[in-house]
Amino acid sequence: MFPEEALRFFDFLPSPIDGSIALSDASVKTRDNDASPEPLSTLNLLAPATHRRDMLNAKAMLLKPTSLCFAALLTFGGIMAFGQASSSGLLLATNKGAHTLSLIDVQSGKQIAVIPEGGVTGHEVAASPDGRTAYVPIYGNSGVGKPGTDGNKIAVIDLASRKIVHEINFDRGVRPHCAVVGPKDGLLYVTTELEKAVTVIDPKTYKILGTISTGQPESHMLALSDDGRRGYTANVGPGTVSVLDIEARKLVTVIHISKETQRISVTPDGSMVFTADQTKPRLAVIDTASNKVKSWIDLPAIGFGTTVTHDGKWLLATLPSENKVAVIDLGTLKVDHTVDVPSSPQEILVRPDNQVAYVSCDHSQKVASIDLSNWKVDQLIDAGKEVDGLAWAANQQAAQTSATRPGR
Repeated sequence: MFPEEALRFFDFLPSPIDGSIALSDASVKTRDNDASPEPLSTLNLLAPATHRRDMLNAKAMLLKPTSLCFAALLTFGGIMAFGQASSSGLLLATNKGAHTLSLIDVQSGKQIAVIPEGGVTGHEVAASPDGRTAYVPIYGNSGVGKPGTDGNKIAVIDLASRKIVHEINFDRGVRPHCAVVGPKDGLLYVTTELEKAVTVIDPKTYKILGTISTGQPESHMLALSDDGRRGYTANVGPGTVSVLDIEARKLVTVIHISKETQRISVTPDGSMVFTADQTKPRLAVIDTASNKVKSWIDLPAIGFGTTVTHDGKWLLATLPSENKVAVIDLGTLKVDHTVDVPSSPQEILVRPDNQVAYVSCDHSQKVASIDLSNWKVDQLIDAGKEVDGLAWAANQQAAQTSATRPGR
């Protein structure tokens, strides 16, 4: 028998105008417990009216356990539907100035919901692998290393109901900031700056399982290797990177970068880590085999957020003062070109299908969508005040295979 997703593919609605056949929004449900889901997209398959009978026959064939069913599915466009799975989902964006989380439908390029975070304020966000839940650490009202309130909780948001369903409390001020879901163990890893640590949380029970010392203050951002064995924190004020053994939950070493560094990212193969020197326009390239800075990448201006494309060919870096994104060839470790974006770009996320990069642009309240096939901005999406952290919430079909490497 075919899966329910395949059967739903043939729930067609005939168009009385142009003879096209469209997939009903009502048949697309991304969450089992969502009685009235927000449609993420509508798939239109244009076909002559004379082919409708054949398509309906194909639907009937799916009810029979025969190999012809799969042939019919491919013939009438099923492969198109499944091919789009990794681009189906919601883009999540935290709005520091508004204390909200934006839900963005990337197919329409529109913000479809705004959810209060329940505190001041969330800078970063992580999504559960099944795309049902968002985790927003509530940092406080200041910037890293500056005086202000000390956040002590993480908001757990159900994306179907668009409500906070739980709060993970630390019972003390720890300034939780960057949350990352472990790619292998599914645990939640959160930088807790005032504890000089990464806190490990079970997202199913909401219990704190332990901490991993970074040995440094201001451990602001965290990147995990794709195999889940290593973690790397950018420690802003000290200008260092802490290397963590995730499985053993211990500090491996601390690498000096400069007087101040920001953000962190790692290549898909785990061989290189990148962080942005805040005193000079350059990125440090860390060799993970030796845990040493092996080279530097010169930039047109001071860099900030970085991420690597899923194919491992390109490193993207935001240049907030220039309103640009630098595109770096990882074969040469040199800037190949730049892309103009709105004011004050911060964080970058590459979509699971490796076709689009999303860039949060703080001062403009926009998220820029960059088409990676031609390196052009194809959409400017409205978000909230001081938009910053980004995450990808895969829909239920795509959640089986999709992964993202958000820029940190």
